[in-house]
Formats: sequence, structure tokens, C-alpha cells
Amino acid sequence: MSSVSIFCCLKGCLDNFQFRPTVPHIPKENPVLLDTAFMGYEVVVVKNGLRVCGSGAVLGSAPLIQSKSYFEVKVQQGGSWSVGVATRQTDLSLVKGGQDEYSWSLNNDCKICHNKQEIYKFSLPTTSNEVIQQINEGDIIGVAFDHIQLKFFINGNEIDHSITNIKGMVYPALHVDDGAILDIVLDNFTYAPPSGFDKIMIEQSLL
Repeated sequence: MSSVSIFCCLKGCLDNFQFRPTVPHIPKENPVLLDTAFMGYEVVVVKNGLRVCGSGAVLGSAPLIQSKSYFEVKVQQGGSWSVGVATRQTDLSLVKGGQDEYSWSLNNDCKICHNKQEIYKFSLPTTSNEVIQQINEGDIIGVAFDHIQLKFFINGNEIDHSITNIKGMVYPALHVDDGAILDIVLDNFTYAPPSGFDKIMIEQSLL
């Protein structure tokens, strides 16, 4: 990634963001964020651990261990990106998810991938005859996981294909490249989660 593109990425990431000299407040009841201990070397995480840009992958700080987990990701700026789940064995230098056996992702080009294989490709519905095969800035990606199926939603509409046979302890996984900026949404969702699903909870809150 060139120094120019890194600068542009940082500028976009930091738009409307103000640095504060104090440590950011993390709610004690559910401190789930993007985990800077598990991100690629060229990844940048800002906005109190909720925004990612740069080049590579970052995982969430809590695994999806409850029976039905849900989170959202907002596309703040377009580019090349993926949203899904992965284990901590995944290669965090990869700029797209689903490119190894440890990640399962929906990509910006409307492909669902795992282990370098395209599992499913879809088109977005429109009011005209135009076929859209690119998810745009401002769109909201919903991710629902119940240990049996991984489901994706675009602006509240479920994609008619789910992923099964996911193995291992998985975490939210966001991949970015080519100027993409993603915000993970862990509460106060734009769209209501599917019935029975809820925000990610840490292990202590499940007791």
C-alpha cells in the first residue's frame, strides 16, 4: 500500500473524529470492539475501536459464543472489502475474506466466499431493470450466526443463501483495501435483528 493511499485512508478514517487525551470509555456490560491485537500490519482502527481502514483484516474482540449473535457493518467509504466471521488462525494480511480455510465472508462484489472458493454470487434488487452487483457506500450489512448457519443481510433484506459447516471459534471479521472504510455496529442497530438474535455478548454476560 503506497504512502499516498495510506494518507488518504487515514484522512477518511479520521473525518469527523476528534482525538481525546483520555482513554476512551468502554461500557463494562459489553466491551466488544475491533481488536487491535488481531489485525494486519497495514490496518488502522479508530473511532474508539469501531472503524477500520487501511489494508488487511481485523477481528472483533469477542467470539460469537452465544446461541444467536448479530452485528452490523456500515460501508462508510467504498473500495475493496469483506464482512463475515473468522477464527484467530486466519491470515490477517489478506485484503479479502474467504481466501483461507479460516474465514467466511460476503464481499463488496456480492460474492460469498470461503477457502478461495466462490460459494454464491447474488444481485441486489432495484426498482429499475438495472442489475447491481456492487454494494455501495452507506449500505448496511447485517451478519447473523447461530453456530449452524451464517446469514447475511443487505439493508435489512436477507440474502437467499447461508453458509453452513463453520468450524472453530469465530469472531467478527472485517477486511479492507483500496480506500474502503467500514464501521462495525454492535448495538442500536439500524435494522432489527432476526427473531431470537441479539448483539454479541461476552462470556461473563452469558452466565
